[in-house]
Amino acid sequence: MSGRPQGPHIEVSGLTKRYGAVRAVDDLSFTVRPGVVTGFLGPNGAGKSTTMRMILGLVAPASGTATIGGRRYVDLSRPSATVGAVLDASAVHPGHSARDHLHIYRTMGGHPADRVDRLLTRLGLAEVADRPTRTFSTGMRQRLSLATALLGDPRVLLLDEPGNGLDPEGIAWLRALLRGLAAEGRTVLVSSHVLSEVQQIVEDVVVIRKGRLVAAGPLSEIERSSPGTVLVRSPDAAELRAALLRGTARDGAADRVDLMADGSLRVYGMADRAVADLAAAERLRVHGLSAEAGLEQLFLRLAGDDGPAGGDGPPVPANEKAARR
Repeated sequence: MSGRPQGPHIEVSGLTKRYGAVRAVDDLSFTVRPGVVTGFLGPNGAGKSTTMRMILGLVAPASGTATIGGRRYVDLSRPSATVGAVLDASAVHPGHSARDHLHIYRTMGGHPADRVDRLLTRLGLAEVADRPTRTFSTGMRQRLSLATALLGDPRVLLLDEPGNGLDPEGIAWLRALLRGLAAEGRTVLVSSHVLSEVQQIVEDVVVIRKGRLVAAGPLSEIERSSPGTVLVRSPDAAELRAALLRGTARDGAADRVDLMADGSLRVYGMADRAVADLAAAERLRVHGLSAEAGLEQLFLRLAGDDGPAGGDGPPVPANEKAARR
């Protein structure tokens, strides 16, 4: 851990936002602590962007509060030196170079001039710093947005889907960057609808679905409390399913066995070893068997649930759309 002071906590309490009859965010409460990367997870439309915009004072909640170090964003004495945010990587003038863009925002925030070159180097943009941003790929725009967020050397970072547009090498680079920022004692909240992008770097997670909290806390605890599943491919699927539900004296029975559309079985409440042993004992063929982690299975279940209410809701006026991803 860096010797620098720890960043402030983010506290969200009872946060609610309505768009007409739809609650985009519904009585949401969680805490983000400094020194670790916290993943803000949920399917597209879960209310992640709306929540981040309420934390930043860009969207007014119907009820509830969001504070940074005990103060609302609008009450911070120097917001850009306290909080850096990436909400929309496309918000860059196409005719400006990356260097010009950063100098404009540096001047607006009253930040030191040497921050620009240091950030261009740290974010991997030094070689393209003087090219117009209209020539940038989506991934390069993401890097520029991150550089802009870091201009004030903030102790808090809110990053909305920062992995969008990055190739595998870029994702690996982003993970290293976020780990380093958290190790400096910063408070880092990163939203994503792609679990694999952040699972390797987050220590804490906040999982929401349709604007409501599903799980929050250390990743290790949530994975332990969310039982995993086993995915099995077998030409004897019907017989294997029946055997799994009967169980054995040693390992018991599966809690549930779903027959999937592709003919495979998803087994709940039984370890992969027990599934393999039972299939062998029953002389049933298995062509593939893989365990799915608890958080992964929780995420799959959320992504596959298309029930009504909450989340983004119906179409809204253009000036509100940006707040509702």
